[in-house]
This record gives sequence, structure tokens and C-alpha cells, in this order.
Amino acid sequence: MSTITAILEVDADGSLHLPLPADLTMRKEFKVVATLTPVLSEAEKKQAHRAAMEALRSIAERGGLGIEDPVAWQREIRKDRSLPGRDE
Repeated sequence: MSTITAILEVDADGSLHLPLPADLTMRKEFKVVATLTPVLSEAEKKQAHRAAMEALRSIAERGGLGIEDPVAWQREIRKDRSLPGRDE
């Protein structure tokens, strides 16, 4: 099994073509599992960054998340819980 990560351009007919590494070209068939993630343009990246910064500013303007003691909060949410099937 091989993992290939590539940025592919969509052809005019809407298809994608994945060139294979030379050591795999002798095979006739492959099972392919694909995750399609759009590549953001620089303008889209900047817009996403602006939106994230605005969300953080909004949280800060409202006084944060309302966690008085972050250390105590973290200890509380990380409290050990009994796991199913492991009761002693």
C-alpha cells in the first residue's frame, strides 16, 4: 500500500488524473480511496483568517469564555472516569 498526496488540477471534462510513481506503473489495477479537499486561493485564506480573528475579537469583547480559573477547569474536565468493563 502506498499513500500519495497531490494537488491535482481539474481537466475541462471535470476529471482528475493522478500520475503514478514509476515503481507502481507495472500494476494493472488499484483500489483508490480519495479525500477531496479544495485548495484555497490566497484571497480565500486571507478572508478565512480575517473571519477567525473577528470571532476571537468578539469573544474577547464579551469577556472571554467565562472560565474563572483555567487550571481548575482543566482538572475538572480531565477527571478520571470509570471505563466500561473495567470496574474493579
